[in-house]
Amino acid sequence: MATKQMTTAEWAMLVLLSLLWGGSFLFIGILVKVWPPLTIVLARVSLAAIALWLIVRLKGMEVPRSPQIWLAFLGMGLLNNAIPFTLIVWGQTHIAAGLAAIFNATTPLFGVVLAHYLTADEKLTANRLAGVLIGFSGVVVMIGPAVVQHMGSSLAGELAVLAAAVSYAFAGLYGRRFRRMGLPPLLPAAGQVTTSAILLAPVTLLLEHPFSLPMPGLETLGAIAGLALLSTAIGYTLYFRILETAGATNLMLVTILIPPSALFLGALVLGEQVAPRHLVGMVLIALGLLAIDGRLWRRLRGVAST
Repeated sequence: MATKQMTTAEWAMLVLLSLLWGGSFLFIGILVKVWPPLTIVLARVSLAAIALWLIVRLKGMEVPRSPQIWLAFLGMGLLNNAIPFTLIVWGQTHIAAGLAAIFNATTPLFGVVLAHYLTADEKLTANRLAGVLIGFSGVVVMIGPAVVQHMGSSLAGELAVLAAAVSYAFAGLYGRRFRRMGLPPLLPAAGQVTTSAILLAPVTLLLEHPFSLPMPGLETLGAIAGLALLSTAIGYTLYFRILETAGATNLMLVTILIPPSALFLGALVLGEQVAPRHLVGMVLIALGLLAIDGRLWRRLRGVAST
């Protein structure tokens, strides 16, 4: 089965989602200076859950009561929130926001490989295989000599964000079940952050004692509000809407749009520096994603044949 061609409205939602998620790396870059990783993630998903359930209530929507649906929320919460959020926040204690966004852009590369083995309708074609090889060459370029030298803290941070990208790729495939369940996008968005908060709360309280932290300042409060409400509550409502209408493969292409906004915001607000190899790696990843998508190559072949 061919990848669905996205409409203009779906592309607009994808661009908006990339801006919301690109901003998340900026917010995390501010928060890691004052809060430990699990505390940031718990605050993010808890505030997002409160906001989303308020919207559900205001819309008069019925809260799911089926154990099967809540088990699906739990699986999505693990793969799409608890695991990748924690890995990215921890990774950003070692690497810059823009670099984290670049590594996050590998999600579709892992996604197409996983889809080949785990689905019946998204097999690995020649252009997708080429895209994976080009994209992974970009990852190698970005990591640089550290990959064959020593496991320094920077490399550990890069690998953590790569592991988060793998988790996101699994989540994109796992989330396809919500369309079959007939749930409106707002409910999976609320359900996944709720289960994530329930899972993370005892671990965070035990390991990081967040209530003993100093009272946050205005910058910290603004960053967590932006992370929870914009990047998470609104972001995941869009995520499930796109997943429902455009499919998992198209949805994962959002990560090609995130690095430029994250790099720009990180440089503008946080004064972060980006090495030339990171830009080269990002270009290679972008080329890989374009090859995976395939539409540009088909158009070029069509032009060449006329």
